Amino acid sequence: MTGIFEWAFFLALFQIKHYLADFRFQTGWMVMNKGRYGHPSGLIHAALHSALSVPIFLWAGLSVWQCLTLGAAELVLHYHIDWGKARIVRLQGIDETDPRFWRYLGLDQALHQMTYLGFFALVASALQTD
Repeated sequence: MTGIFEWAFFLALFQIKHYLADFRFQTGWMVMNKGRYGHPSGLIHAALHSALSVPIFLWAGLSVWQCLTLGAAELVLHYHIDWGKARIVRLQGIDETDPRFWRYLGLDQALHQMTYLGFFALVASALQTD
């Protein structure tokens, strides 16, 4: 990727991917069980994020190995961010009617966005050295 518009498109693709995986494709089963460490629902949800990210990394020009490595990193990071938020919400006994729920959701989403900024930096670095 050489131009500013390609890099902006790269970030836009992650925004679209995140919306789809977190708000369109996420099922109630996934939401209800993400606070249970190791439960398949959270793992499947994180794997969905990862699977949708790999084609974006490929489009950016990374090798298959780099794409799979970053995809695995996203799976681990996304899973633990979601698990942490779900655990805190459950332990505090709060739901969508409590303002704290929305603060935790905002933090959760901000951490995911920081992950994407980290990916942006890693991809830029990888493409400069290739």
